[in-house]
Amino acid sequence: MHCPMRKKRPTRNSDFSAIVVPSMHGSGYLDYTVETHASRSMKVMDEFRRQEMLCDLVLHVTYKEKTVDFKVHRVVLASCSPYFRAMFTSSFKECCASEITLRDVCPQVVGRLIDFAYTSHITVGEKCVLHVLLAAMRYQMEDVAKACYDFLTKHLEPANVIGIARFAEEIGCTELHQRSREYINTHFNEVTKEDEFFSLSHCQLLELISQDSLKVLCESEVYKACTDWVGWDMEGRAQYLHALLNAVHIYALPPKFLKNQLLSCPILSKANSCKDFLSKIFQDMTLRKLPPAPNRGTQLIYVAGGYRQHSLASMEAYDPRRNAWLKLADMGSPCSGLGACALFGLLYTVGGRNLSLQNNTESSALCCYNPMTNQWSQRASLNIPRNRVGVGVVDGCIYAVGGSQGSTHHNTVERWDPESNRWSFVCPMSVARLGAGVAACGGALYVVGGYDGQNRWNTAEKYQPDTNTWHQLAPMSTIRSGLGLVCVNSYLYAVGGYDGRSQLSSVERYNIARNVWEPRASMQFCRSAHGVTVHQRRIFVLGGFNQHGFLSSVECYCPERNEWTCVTEMPVGRSGMGVAVTMEPCPGSLPEPEEDEDGAT
Repeated sequence: MHCPMRKKRPTRNSDFSAIVVPSMHGSGYLDYTVETHASRSMKVMDEFRRQEMLCDLVLHVTYKEKTVDFKVHRVVLASCSPYFRAMFTSSFKECCASEITLRDVCPQVVGRLIDFAYTSHITVGEKCVLHVLLAAMRYQMEDVAKACYDFLTKHLEPANVIGIARFAEEIGCTELHQRSREYINTHFNEVTKEDEFFSLSHCQLLELISQDSLKVLCESEVYKACTDWVGWDMEGRAQYLHALLNAVHIYALPPKFLKNQLLSCPILSKANSCKDFLSKIFQDMTLRKLPPAPNRGTQLIYVAGGYRQHSLASMEAYDPRRNAWLKLADMGSPCSGLGACALFGLLYTVGGRNLSLQNNTESSALCCYNPMTNQWSQRASLNIPRNRVGVGVVDGCIYAVGGSQGSTHHNTVERWDPESNRWSFVCPMSVARLGAGVAACGGALYVVGGYDGQNRWNTAEKYQPDTNTWHQLAPMSTIRSGLGLVCVNSYLYAVGGYDGRSQLSSVERYNIARNVWEPRASMQFCRSAHGVTVHQRRIFVLGGFNQHGFLSSVECYCPERNEWTCVTEMPVGRSGMGVAVTMEPCPGSLPEPEEDEDGAT
């Protein structure tokens, strides 16, 4: 008989189902695999166990003077537990014993493990999961232990995570301990409100707050956690406050917050050395003697809105470390020509307009994005709409500079105080400026270039909040509107823009101490209405527009080498978007990533 070669295929009838393939034995043979055979055989074995048939071992399980007997098949236990395999296949006395005693383990838990050995099914819940996990580890039933890890991981919450982390560390569950620590880092502010937090030793708390992977919107959350922990037992814990404060990134605290703590914190009033330590740092803040404040966690570049044939509502974040983009929650409405900044870990977008074939509405909105929740919310609106507005942050306040409403170009400037959630006008600029470069440095606000409806500017001016006055600076060498302005290492960099004839690739740097501008290396692409920001002391330029259309390219500038490099492409080319840097969003708040063909997200 000759059987022709056929592809692998199932064979089914009412009584028989198998996968059939040509045999390695050659022509005239077929190999049949009945996939349900193993599960059906184990089901029969379980029936034998329950009917006490063909059992060759009795387990006496004793716990608190109570003993329960289980009749089992030793081959089944050995097949899923290295512990029992070693017991039954080595020279141990239990190898040939017909009865074995297991001490100090709950019979109900052992019953669940035996059920799993026969059925591959186990049920765990909050009341039993720790007992099952300990028994699974004791008897080396790895799949049951993994099920318990998974259950505990899925049920981590602020009230129990510290206890679970301790338990995992004590029993050597590395993976569960790591997941618990990650949860604590991600939900630090919530965890510090729970009773378990106050049971930490000072060494455990010091280790926790020393991690740069903590996800906090503002360093004040870490400071407050320390003072709350000390206040839980002031007499016993005051001695540890100074060590804890050394682990807090004090220079990253908002100056207003630190001032209020020095004036009114009851913990500091009883710890003079700590108060003196913080007073010295506050004095440095007042005098602008600020070392670079280290960031907690990974910082991403956020891109909000923008324009491509119409205004966009989308927001993405770029992770330079992984060279990957994240899709985030859309803004409440499409917007281009908006400003963006980060303040105390939150991302803010200011002004702009919604432009499409059906719509042209200028915006006075102040919108806030929370990376912890991946959600947008509204704050108090500007006093007037501002399209192509410049934005900067000085001393914990947001400044909205210039922009336009219809044919009116603004020279006015507004300041938003997050404590009062109110906008107020400050002293206006010397000229109206739309599409100006705006940046903060050393407690002052710098504004360069822009367009007043008739003239494009190369002029620059500086705003001093303490005196509410503007001061003229040396002009740039090139007229620029739609430029980007950033501060790196106490220098200002004016990047790209439009001079009235063409988009620019040129860059110039302002030396604040000498009040002079000097040329720097040009970008690889001409661009205006692009996004510019600073990440890890490098300048990133994103998108924009030139004579070839909307750009998707992203370039990175290294000040030390005076060199530009193309690093990636945006998901969608655009101009007029808001760009800022802040902490990465919490993974639990994000949708599942979409992968392209090469696996990049």
